[in-house]
Amino acid sequence: MRRKIDIDKDLLTNLINEVNSMVTEEIKIMEVCGTHTQMIAKLGLRTLLSSKIKLLSGPGCPVCVTEERYIDWAIEILNRYNVTVVTFGDLMKVRGRKGSLLEEKGKGKDVRIIYSPLDIIDIAEKYRGKQIVFLGVGFETTAPIIALATKTAAERGIDNLYFLTSLKLMAPILHYILKESNNQIHGFICPGHVATIKGSDYFKFINRKYHVPAAVCGFEAVDIVAGIYYLVKQITQGKEDAFQNLYKRCVSPQGNTTANLLIDEVFNILDGEWRGIGNIENSSLQIKEKYARFDARKVFVLENQQVKVSMGCDCKDILLGKKTPRECKLFKKGCNPMSPQGPCMVSTEGACSIDYRYGEEV
Repeated sequence: MRRKIDIDKDLLTNLINEVNSMVTEEIKIMEVCGTHTQMIAKLGLRTLLSSKIKLLSGPGCPVCVTEERYIDWAIEILNRYNVTVVTFGDLMKVRGRKGSLLEEKGKGKDVRIIYSPLDIIDIAEKYRGKQIVFLGVGFETTAPIIALATKTAAERGIDNLYFLTSLKLMAPILHYILKESNNQIHGFICPGHVATIKGSDYFKFINRKYHVPAAVCGFEAVDIVAGIYYLVKQITQGKEDAFQNLYKRCVSPQGNTTANLLIDEVFNILDGEWRGIGNIENSSLQIKEKYARFDARKVFVLENQQVKVSMGCDCKDILLGKKTPRECKLFKKGCNPMSPQGPCMVSTEGACSIDYRYGEEV
C-alpha cells in the first residue's frame, strides 16, 4: 500500500509540474460537480497549480439551485396539512420567502431527515395513518432512486406517500452558461456522478456545439489532476473540439440503461426554475400523470405565485462561474455556515461552504 501511495504522489507531482509548465496565459476551467469542488479544496490544488489556472465552481450543487418557491411550498404543506415532511439534511437551512425547514422544526412541525429516498417506503408503511411528504431534490444522479421509490410505492399500494420534487437536468444549464455572450470558460470538468447515469456521450455537445474542451472525470486526486492536465494540454494546443472520458471504470458512453429507463417511466421533462438564475427550458423532471397520485403538487393545494427572495449575496454569479465566493461582499461578513444568507453557504457541496471550511479561494 505504501508503494502505491508513493507512486500516486510522484505521478501527481509530475502532472502538476507539466500543467504549470504548459500555461502561459490565464485559463479558466469549470468543475461542475460539488464533489469535485470539495476534492479540489481538500487537496489544496489551487495552491499547487499556476496562478494562471482559474478553477471555477459551476451549478452542480442541487440544494444551491433549488428555487425559493419550492421551500415555500414545503413550509406551506407543513402549516396547512397534518403531514410528516421527510428530507435530506442539507435542505433544512435553505431559506425561502417564508423561512426554512429548520425553523419550522423548531416550532414543533414534524420534519425528519433521511439519507436514502428508499427509507421513505419503510416510513410510509410504518405510519399508514400519517401523510408522508418527501422533498426530493437533485440532478440525474438522484432521479433514478426517487423514480424507484415512486414505482415501489405504486407496486405496494402505498397511499399515504407523496413526492415534492425539484429535480434538475445538467445539460440545459451548461447550454445556458455556454450560450452567454460574456462566457469566458476555456474548459469543463464534467460531473462523474451524472455521467455514470447519463453516459459520457451526454456531455459531448460541449465540444461539438461550443468548441470548448471537456473531460469526464472521477473524484480521486489522480482523476482530477489528470483531467486538468488533459484540458490544459488541449487548450494550449488550440484543440477546441477535444473531449475525453477519463472515468471509464465507472462511465460508459451511453450510461446506465436501467437507471435511465426508470427516469423515463416516472418523469416528464419540462421547463424548470433555478434559484437566482430563472427559468431554463427543458431543465426539470416532473412526475408523469401515471404517478400523479404521488405528486404533492397535485395532491395539496399550493400557492403558485413565484416571489423572488432578495438574498443580498452573489450566489447566482458564483453558480455561473462569474465570481468566486470571496468576491461576494457577504462572505464571512454576515454569511457563514451557522447563519447562511444564500444556498451556496448552506450545502456541504456549496462553493461558499467549501471555501469557508477549507480556507481556500474557490
